[in-house]
Amino acid sequence: MIIKKFTAKTEKEAVENARKELGEGVVVMNVKDVKAKGFFAFLKPHMSEVTVALEEESERYSAAVSAINSVLASSEKKEEETTAAPAPAPAPAAVQEPAGRGNNSAIEEKLDSLQYLLEQQLQKPEEPRDDREEDGEKKEETEIDRFMKLLHNTMLDNEVDERYAEEIIGEIAQLNKPNMPFDYALANIYQKMILKFGKPSCITPAEKGIKMVFFLGPTGVGKTTTIAKIASIFRVDQKKKVALLTADTYRIAAAEQLRTYANILEVPFRIIYTVEEIEKAMEDFRDYDYILVDTAGHSHQNSAQKESMNKFIHSVDGKAEKEVYLVLSATTKYRDLISIADAYKEMTDFKLIFTKLDETTTLGNLLNLRLYTDAELSYVTYGQNVPDDIEEFNPQRTVKKLLGGKN
Repeated sequence: MIIKKFTAKTEKEAVENARKELGEGVVVMNVKDVKAKGFFAFLKPHMSEVTVALEEESERYSAAVSAINSVLASSEKKEEETTAAPAPAPAPAAVQEPAGRGNNSAIEEKLDSLQYLLEQQLQKPEEPRDDREEDGEKKEETEIDRFMKLLHNTMLDNEVDERYAEEIIGEIAQLNKPNMPFDYALANIYQKMILKFGKPSCITPAEKGIKMVFFLGPTGVGKTTTIAKIASIFRVDQKKKVALLTADTYRIAAAEQLRTYANILEVPFRIIYTVEEIEKAMEDFRDYDYILVDTAGHSHQNSAQKESMNKFIHSVDGKAEKEVYLVLSATTKYRDLISIADAYKEMTDFKLIFTKLDETTTLGNLLNLRLYTDAELSYVTYGQNVPDDIEEFNPQRTVKKLLGGKN
């Protein structure tokens, strides 16, 4: 298999150049506009870049490449379709895109993921076919079987727990048929995983009065910095009234760090030692929109500190609306994440915030914890910059990465 890119003033010219060099059997895999380079590039027109493929020996994936070509050729026709309806076979329930993201974007992500996966697989040497016994007879592994195995292995490479990867593949395999296009199989898995993640659930205003927001989590996950980022968004961007409290009396540096952020944002700050002091803060800041509470980042195995934190969290029950967020690092091992989540689940229900996405190349733990805890994802962070480096969790982008798509 030869995969090569050709650039020309127009798409037609680029395709013609490809056919002159490689022959009439080339298949167009992708077409995109590219900017000219070098001096005075701004004066030069955009160029068309065409990616083509040519089979040399094996025809194993010709159907896959044709599928990409067919979908790309009809992309304009699909502009009005949603990602929840790949047609013609029955598909999973519709996924509601977050505000600001169009259907075209999701389709492009699907195609980009498919193309990348196939390009990688096509460049590998052919593996021995897997002939499986079924009812005493050998059953040859089909192209769609191998493609599903490729997706399964890609998820494992991204540290999706094997149990969840097999569950997802198994659910989709029931819908697949031997001659089903690869892009349809990928679209089904893409939608299934987005549904499993669900929409992000972030901090919302109280229907009446203040909203108490508690942040839990072990030491070193960036909890204090995350609170500062959220406080900055509320204070600077949304012009909300925010107060910051910390119950982390074990680490002086953490309290001073939050005090510094409070001074920069010009918002009230207090260190809380007792339940009574939380109640006093609620009274003093009763006309505020949010009170954000940092808690001690101690070991989740310390029962005495857990009991103290439990009292703080439930001290506002019946007195104010509250939300609780468990802050976790995306770099933590899955087994440790399970232990942490179990410990905090004994105290209260929570939503999930994942930090340090910039320090890992695999995002499987986001899906693992979502499915293990059934807790909704909210924010993700990817750096130390305040108020930047934080955003609402994006299920479409995350699933794309888990399936091997390009960033």
